[in-house]
Amino acid sequence: MVYLTLRFGNTSKFKYQPVNKTVAEHNEELGLKLDSLFKRANKYQGFNGSVLIAKHGKLIFRGNYGFADPIRKIPLTDTSSFQLASVSKQFTAAAILLLYERGKLSLEDKLIDHIPELPYPEITIKHLLNHTSGLPIYFWYADHAWETDTAPSNDEMIKTMSKTVLPPFFAPGQKFEYSNTGYFLLASIVERVSGITFDEFISKNIFEPLGMEHSFVYHYTEEEKPYQLWGYKKIYRGRYAKIPAFLNDGVVGDKNIFSTTEDLFKWLFGLNNGLILKKETLSLMFTNGKTNSGMQAPYGMGFRLEEDKEGDKLIYHNGRWNGFMNALKMYPEKDLWIIILTNNNFKNLPNMVLKTKQAVTAKT
Repeated sequence: MVYLTLRFGNTSKFKYQPVNKTVAEHNEELGLKLDSLFKRANKYQGFNGSVLIAKHGKLIFRGNYGFADPIRKIPLTDTSSFQLASVSKQFTAAAILLLYERGKLSLEDKLIDHIPELPYPEITIKHLLNHTSGLPIYFWYADHAWETDTAPSNDEMIKTMSKTVLPPFFAPGQKFEYSNTGYFLLASIVERVSGITFDEFISKNIFEPLGMEHSFVYHYTEEEKPYQLWGYKKIYRGRYAKIPAFLNDGVVGDKNIFSTTEDLFKWLFGLNNGLILKKETLSLMFTNGKTNSGMQAPYGMGFRLEEDKEGDKLIYHNGRWNGFMNALKMYPEKDLWIIILTNNNFKNLPNMVLKTKQAVTAKT
């Protein structure tokens, strides 16, 4: 258990200092309750992951439960870096919005303005951000049109899609339909507009300014970092198998950002306090998209926007990929952030988030 508060100093990086004794005492009972909750889940439900909870912009609880490598019994640490899966999309959206703020692109730009190889003339950047584009699923191309055993990169996937054109599922803006294709194309637009790679742009404009020292965009051909995790699946009697990479692991933007709970805390703090985007730009991320008929989509730009089972407003994203099951939740009315990252196909994550929220709101 760790009790810390965040102070943004005169440099570009975050600095930590202990909170005063009164705050720590106030949260001691809550900390013990949360620690017990996750220890029981680890023992009886197979929960294996890292947890961070913040309220009013202050970190009130952090813990690691289980193993970075369940086969060799190597424990998780605060620097264990998880594949964020679809939680990565909020970073892709932020990159696009940074370029928008700088006048490098418009949200009404057409996809063909930046990726002319793809013949979808009416799709805009906003359609991609809001998941209203109707684009076909790029996984199909890896399975049916890709001709080597090496996973395609973004550029290679675009080239493959341009050779075997599939019709859209629906007219742009007709309805909301979650699309990984849209977000990998957004990452490619970032590269073409900025003139640097997606990982360079994210590192220079987000990770480095916020001091996110254990966060990175991963390309499966790169050497693994010492703190980088793999996903695992249980096979029998408590034994686990490492989940290998496959053909859809090469594309970035819809996934393939790795991070820690602490780095994600820095991200949420920086995002919500004007350290990355202007307030009016941030509001675009947290505003529901709309279809052509005016119907609201349950998604802004990089974030899902809904109410939870208890009727509380929720800004969030889940992620699932190759054994990683993640949740990043913001409850704006309660000023509460919950971050839970796992790497062993843990199936009970929604219930864990709800129990965590109930424990925190009952005591703070």
